[in-house]
Amino acid sequence: MAMSKPRPEIPGTVIFDGAQAMKGYALNKMCYSFNEAANRQAFVADEDAYCARYGLNAQQREAIRSRNVLQLIAAGGNAYYLAKFAGIFGLDMQDIGAQQTGMSKDEFKAKLQAANAQC
Repeated sequence: MAMSKPRPEIPGTVIFDGAQAMKGYALNKMCYSFNEAANRQAFVADEDAYCARYGLNAQQREAIRSRNVLQLIAAGGNAYYLAKFAGIFGLDMQDIGAQQTGMSKDEFKAKLQAANAQC
């Protein structure tokens, strides 16, 4: 008996499941390391060496280089770990959400506030 059933596709959405978790293990492990200031500093000092230390693949490395959240998610990144990466550059979850939706941060915040007002 199969443990999980195929999920219907949601256009424009990458489902973070077991396969994505395995795909993004090195990327998420690296992003988790950014909890420590010394690791954030080491990344900023030599990004290529830091990524190599965690064994990021070419897709993950390009996504890191381009600072593209959607590519990072496609490469197996988990939004909660990616927030630690984004924090190095002064970005927060609203910046990530804006990038995911193709909106400006102000547009994204307004959408969140409008949704909250409807609750």
